[in-house]
Amino acid sequence: MKIKNILISQPEPTNGSPYTEIITKHKVNIEFLPFFRVEPLQAREFRLQKINILDFTAIVFTARTSIDAFFKICEEMRITVPETMKYFCTSEAIALYLQKYIVYRKRKIFFGNGASTSIIETIGAKHKMENFLIAGADGSKTDIHKAFIKAKLKHSSAVFIKTVYSDLKSLDLNNYDMIVFYSPSDIKSLQENFPDFQQKEIQFATFGPATAKALKAAKLTSAVIAPTPEAPSIAKALSLYLEQK
Repeated sequence: MKIKNILISQPEPTNGSPYTEIITKHKVNIEFLPFFRVEPLQAREFRLQKINILDFTAIVFTARTSIDAFFKICEEMRITVPETMKYFCTSEAIALYLQKYIVYRKRKIFFGNGASTSIIETIGAKHKMENFLIAGADGSKTDIHKAFIKAKLKHSSAVFIKTVYSDLKSLDLNNYDMIVFYSPSDIKSLQENFPDFQQKEIQFATFGPATAKALKAAKLTSAVIAPTPEAPSIAKALSLYLEQK
């Protein structure tokens, strides 16, 4: 099947795009449309979880959006986060983002190597007595939660970010030969908007094992999967795929 029109479930890049070369080289049309967005919870929504932030001595962040949401909630609820609070992040990039809200001190900010479970190694024996609050998104109880349970660390999780699915009902999916998904939430949005959707001739591309797993669970198949050793990005995977067509 010849691929001519591709839909990517992401906002259109503003500063250069890895897809520009694909458009020129393979003579395809690429459109961008986010299938969902994330928004911070309102204080009234957060209160329903009956979580007292000041009960915890350490906060765990896996994304910069959850940092923004955490401090927004604290501001709305007039919570003064104590200087003794410790912060554990999955990567250095996320940890550095904390400078937007607090003075960066190595004695209270710690980070892993990018993998969710690397936080457990960072905690080690030195910090294992802390009471951890994992700042997550709705439906995000994944590897990090399992890792905390396995390590027998005292912790709770709270939702700070909610997923809002885009209204795609006016979109004619049959106009596209391929749709690219970056997140399990993209697939959930597809199901929410098109409950009777059938794949037929449409090809799918997925980024990340969680997205591929969600697509399979939806009884849909992927023609392009990334990352792989040969294709660390979706753009590279698409380019390789189109070269074979």
